[in-house]
Amino acid sequence: MQIRLGYELNYYFPQPTPMILALSIHYSRASDLIIPDYVTTDPSVPIGGYRDGFGNWCTRIVAPGGQVRIKTDALIRDNGKPDEQVFGAQQHAVQDLPEETLVFLLGSRYCETDLLSQTAWDLFENTQPGWARVQAICDYVHHRIAFDYQQARATRTAWQALNEQTGVCRDYAHLAIAFCRCMNIPARYCTGYLSDIGTPPPYAAGDFAAWFEAYIGGGWHVFDPRNNAPRIGRILLARGRDASDVAIATTFGPNTLETFKVWTDEVGEASHPA
Repeated sequence: MQIRLGYELNYYFPQPTPMILALSIHYSRASDLIIPDYVTTDPSVPIGGYRDGFGNWCTRIVAPGGQVRIKTDALIRDNGKPDEQVFGAQQHAVQDLPEETLVFLLGSRYCETDLLSQTAWDLFENTQPGWARVQAICDYVHHRIAFDYQQARATRTAWQALNEQTGVCRDYAHLAIAFCRCMNIPARYCTGYLSDIGTPPPYAAGDFAAWFEAYIGGGWHVFDPRNNAPRIGRILLARGRDASDVAIATTFGPNTLETFKVWTDEVGEASHPA
């Protein structure tokens, strides 16, 4: 299948403001792009880029004062299959883990393993190590947190999400990641597009999504505690330790995000904005 995807961010800046954007489709999906997801701005400004420490492609601009539009509109090829489930994937002993996974065992800005370790072991010690344990964590988080856009907060941590029992997809991901790390399972935060393909209406307004990947069975596997079911049309943008590593936009000055649109539609559906 082919999926049309993109975003349009409209800002107001009182003064010229440097920005870092993590809005480019991940290099692992580059060969699937039919129409590239080039970042455009209105008014036009010089655009630079670099690879961060996790391999994500980041864009640098200096937004001028006034109204600024940042946009992309791309087309990507997708296999149309739901997220893969590998129920037999086994958990690795820490001493057997590849070195590149070890950073994803450690606590991070939004995933306080020191505060959550005892809770994690109390809840999941008796679960079957491997896929079943990660799924048990997702099941718990899915039912523990009530999804509520009105309760979104950029500073909420995994510990706070556990206790407040409310949040959005990033909070589900942070809590599940922290629990996995407490149980010695490497887990990394993912952000990207997630379509509604294969799900019943009504559909929520378009937005970026957060999920995570756990390292079990010799590879990284997708888990989504917010939806807690395999989904079609998941397009990765970036990976990191938590949301602090992959913020879609980091601004170094005052600004107002006035409007925000995201679309992820199977070609042929009349749901792309004009």
